Amino acid sequence: MIYLDNAASTPVHPKVIDKMIPYLKEQYGNPSSIHRLGRAANSAIQNARREIADLIGADSREILITSGGTESNNTAVNGIMQHGRGRHVITSAIEHDAVLEPCRRLEKDGCRVSYLPVDSQGLVSVEDLKREISEETALVTIMLANNEVGTLQPIRELAEVARSKGIVFHTDAVQAVGKTHINVNDLGVDMLSISSHKINGPKGVGALYIRKGVPITPLILGGGQEMGMRSGTENVASIVGFGEACKIARENMEQNIIHFRNLSAILSRRILSEIPATTINGHPQQRIPNNVHVTFLGVNGEDLIIKLDENKVAASTGSACSVKIQKASHVLKAMGMSHEQVTGSLRLTVGTANTREEVEQTVDILKMVVRELRAVSPYKSKYNF
Repeated sequence: MIYLDNAASTPVHPKVIDKMIPYLKEQYGNPSSIHRLGRAANSAIQNARREIADLIGADSREILITSGGTESNNTAVNGIMQHGRGRHVITSAIEHDAVLEPCRRLEKDGCRVSYLPVDSQGLVSVEDLKREISEETALVTIMLANNEVGTLQPIRELAEVARSKGIVFHTDAVQAVGKTHINVNDLGVDMLSISSHKINGPKGVGALYIRKGVPITPLILGGGQEMGMRSGTENVASIVGFGEACKIARENMEQNIIHFRNLSAILSRRILSEIPATTINGHPQQRIPNNVHVTFLGVNGEDLIIKLDENKVAASTGSACSVKIQKASHVLKAMGMSHEQVTGSLRLTVGTANTREEVEQTVDILKMVVRELRAVSPYKSKYNF
């Protein structure tokens, strides 16, 4: 199988698995216990916390370990709004549902939410943010990299606007971490979400960076774990694996970025030159290096996914989190795409394990599959395929 769905999930790195195994076997102590097994488990968590912090230039005491990106985003949005600083949230129209759904819940509870538009390349305007801010604005949450088209937002400039008004700024960096250099202090963000399984770590674990001094209300109460911010016995093995994945991502950042860029360039160049009536979506420069999002006119994206799967290529049309809810991409619609463009889109995301031979073979398969689908397309005469 040629796996080009790394935005949905990545294979767990062998070193990560090796690091986790002892905590599934002999190192089984509860981190809250004071005996040596408990102390060893707690020490392993603190070591992992430092690795997570180092990846994004944070202090380890600013890292809240969660069950993944969705919990991190929910904690950021609800934790700030429950603190009672104001009743207005600003977000963008292209956020992941893990941000949009908490915002919709807040609206039902009487909060006001502003959804900033994006341009045809998926970019949020700094000026639009300035216009939406009010005295009631308590939180701005705008993703660093879009999970569908890969566009990178001007987070530093957006966060500066919020900071100048004393407003908390959160960014969902789940797709960006490991694919671009991130330093929370350079970005100026107050909170930042990460997910382990996007960077070759295990599923079911993630983190939320919370800048020291940011007032946030805990959502899960109980025994006071995670500095009182998230009660419940910790998932030690997965946390250890997450820490190792962060270490590997940090140590191999430069070579991975080059690798991603090279493979994505091959995909983009060959698709555009060898398959007619295609476009690459998202910003051409301001984008994460492993994402190639393409529209094939006259082709249904879901049919394309099925045909690719039959030819042993794994890809997607967009967010894996919403694929079971058959709905058109809100991201592509917000970018002004027509129904035909939205339904004919494909997301290819390369990973550290992919090779040039794989992406070359993928383009060859794509050419064949698109030709087959266009031969029976109702748009055949319109585009003269």
